[in-house]
Amino acid sequence: MRISLTVNGEERRLDVEPRRVLADALREDCRLTGTHLGCEHGVCGACTVLVDGEAVRSCLVFAVQCHGSSVQTVEGLAGPGGEPHPLQRAFSAEHALQCGFCTPGFLMLAAGALAADPGVADAPERVDALVGSNLCRCTGYEPIRRAILRAAREQAGAKSE
Repeated sequence: MRISLTVNGEERRLDVEPRRVLADALREDCRLTGTHLGCEHGVCGACTVLVDGEAVRSCLVFAVQCHGSSVQTVEGLAGPGGEPHPLQRAFSAEHALQCGFCTPGFLMLAAGALAADPGVADAPERVDALVGSNLCRCTGYEPIRRAILRAAREQAGAKSE
């Protein structure tokens, strides 16, 4: 099937089999390998991307379901000049990554959450629930939690200036 989607701001036309998942289309057809495949059952969250602004597990979504949609991957998170997104800066500052395998999924999950609810910095329990939805075997989650709260505070401060 021929589909058209916008990936990280760029129009893409792909020929995909109806059963091809979005993660495979992004990695293999678009050559965007930042979207990682872990469990391939929607449990770990490593494959999280934003589809029309909503965080989705790209291993569970067929590429054809995204026809006409806007998809953002971790490669599209940085600013137009390549400057790191507040989440990327916060993950670095808080040492919220070790092996890095889960990091793209956490970044995209958090980016979607912060865009939908900028006040998340005022509700650490919402960040706890968010962090608990993805799996990480290295960090113990606390640095990831701190990084998301730090980025939320930074973004809130930038909007109030």
